[in-house]
Amino acid sequence: MLRLLNKRKKAENPLIKELQATRLELETAYSVFENAVDPDLVSSSIYRINSVQERYQFLLKQLKKAETTLQSS
Repeated sequence: MLRLLNKRKKAENPLIKELQATRLELETAYSVFENAVDPDLVSSSIYRINSVQERYQFLLKQLKKAETTLQSS
């Protein structure tokens, strides 16, 4: 029963939802990059990928920090 509650709490966690949305955005950015033929689009896609990767890493750190705080409580 406790596992079910933990899974539900994780699914409702806004950080996890944001992380999932960011992962989807990263997949989209990679797709745009792979299909870009214009040099300006390739360049812009690289910036977008880097930006989304940075946000993803930030969210992962925040999630780990939040989980550590919960475990120590």
